[in-house]
Amino acid sequence: MTTAEPRWHHDLEQYLSYLRFERGYASRTLQTYRQQLSLFANSQSAQASGTEPVEFSWLKQTETTLQTYLANGRRRGLSARSLALTVAALRGLYRYLQQQQQLSDNPAQYLTVPKPKPRLPKNLDIDTLQHLLSFDSSSDLLACRDKAMLELFYSSGLRLAELVSCNVNDIDWQEKLIRVRGKGSKERQLPIGSVAISALQQWLSQRHLLLSETTPQADKQALFLSKQQQRISARQVRQRVEHWAKVQGLGQQLHPHMLRHSFASHVLQSSGDLRAVQDLLGHANLSTTQVYTHLDFQHLAAVYDNAHPRARKKP
Repeated sequence: MTTAEPRWHHDLEQYLSYLRFERGYASRTLQTYRQQLSLFANSQSAQASGTEPVEFSWLKQTETTLQTYLANGRRRGLSARSLALTVAALRGLYRYLQQQQQLSDNPAQYLTVPKPKPRLPKNLDIDTLQHLLSFDSSSDLLACRDKAMLELFYSSGLRLAELVSCNVNDIDWQEKLIRVRGKGSKERQLPIGSVAISALQQWLSQRHLLLSETTPQADKQALFLSKQQQRISARQVRQRVEHWAKVQGLGQQLHPHMLRHSFASHVLQSSGDLRAVQDLLGHANLSTTQVYTHLDFQHLAAVYDNAHPRARKKP
């Protein structure tokens, strides 16, 4: 005999389906929201079980119960970033329930948490990137594919999910552009540098070697394929990026997003055009892009400290 699914779980899945199919939220965001909201519901259910059995309901929560939950999280040492994620998930869920006319007031509307400290993205300097991309890919199929992936990451500033979802026909070879599908399924076109174009052409001349009759129909147009003869996964891309960081002796962990950060920082340092970088990265808000101005300032400050005779106090 199976246990009936609790009502709160059904409501949560309805909300996540709405975010996925109507709002176009990314799978990682949906996973985070499911985790945060399930933790809250299970926590409230556990507290209620100490008295009479009362089924948890989203509709019975108040601003006080939500604030108490956040306060308990602070006492347990949760970071401001984790608490902010919880608040975002709760606010969104209750806005959805209001839209569905299941309640009139939003108990999460006025929730406040400490503002998380902005985390400056890590990036590679130009010399390190040139060294990373200098490996020979002429005699190895996977190296040829990986060279094209790394060059495209750095050339066009793609997100990992954008690169994985790219198809061969997304590239306009004449105009040297690539069409990508970003967050919220929004499309944008990005320029591809000549070095990346060359690496992509070399890869596409060998791509057929990773195609077979077993390749899923949906993957036959995938720009990048795996040894399993299907569209390469985000996990596999991360592994290959880490692989080349070790092979090239970078002495640090490398993930795909660092290539995107490096692209943004280097373009901003050269052009000073924050709006253009925003468009290239596909950021909805300029404030998201402004983090790269801090990186640029850190670079200038480091140059000043190293070059100016009175920059640092001598002991």
